[in-house]
Amino acid sequence: MEINNASYVISSAKVEQCPPPDKPEYAFIGRSNVGKSSLINMITNNAKLAKVSKTPGKTTLINHFLINGERNADTPWYMVDLPGYGYAKRSQTQRVQWQKMLEAYFRTRENLQTVFVLIDSRISPQQIDLDFLVSLGEWGIPFNMIFTKADKNTQSETAKNVKNFVSRMKEQWEYIPRYFVTSAVKALGRKDLLSYIDEVNLNFNPDEPRIFL
Repeated sequence: MEINNASYVISSAKVEQCPPPDKPEYAFIGRSNVGKSSLINMITNNAKLAKVSKTPGKTTLINHFLINGERNADTPWYMVDLPGYGYAKRSQTQRVQWQKMLEAYFRTRENLQTVFVLIDSRISPQQIDLDFLVSLGEWGIPFNMIFTKADKNTQSETAKNVKNFVSRMKEQWEYIPRYFVTSAVKALGRKDLLSYIDEVNLNFNPDEPRIFL
């Protein structure tokens, strides 16, 4: 797949404000400061698409971007930048509101093909990430993992951290979904991610919405 164009569509505080669910949709989420905006910009080859901030917790809404939405482009699809989880420097009320918003999005957005959960490859497995994956599983939401910042460690250190995370998952999961190792700096993993999205897009049928549990 080639990304010919990527454009901002809307930022929504409620699922009802999101665009019509007539195109395949892929959501990106992770702990605050996991490198989500940088990854989105790398995938789209647009350094200014998602705002990159060194301050955790900047993303607070459901942000939709339309990929290949112009004529004569490949299949159009939505990329969604979701608020990060696990950021403590917010009020309890704000955290509850975000949690409700995210759960409503995951459980009702019928064109959502998968949730890409970003995991920091520099560090050992974090319980908050493992717990979040369990929540997605309980809701019947398909997901894949993206290990970010692979350029920050040696290949062996990155491989060890990824292996340890997958091993922790196997304690609770019979099946481990496909995962990707990436670097926004080196564009590592971009081709594999886009190929995967392209494969999923081929099977998208807006008349057959996803079945929710």
